[in-house]
Amino acid sequence: MAEQTDPVFQIQRVYLKDLSLEQPNSPAILLEQAQPTVDIQLGVEATPVTEGIFEVAVSATVQTKIGDRTVFLV
Repeated sequence: MAEQTDPVFQIQRVYLKDLSLEQPNSPAILLEQAQPTVDIQLGVEATPVTEGIFEVAVSATVQTKIGDRTVFLV
């Protein structure tokens, strides 16, 4: 019976490609006592770079609101 080997992968590099932060209602909204709502959206995309090498992009959007006003958006 032949041994079965599991595929191996390595993380070669980790880097930040893009980042933005918006706080359109600061500083006044930071004085609010109401509980904010938080919406988190995640995405993953893989692109082949060369044979056996892939760039994997993880994207995240986090939006926090109090009522219809944005506390912050990342």
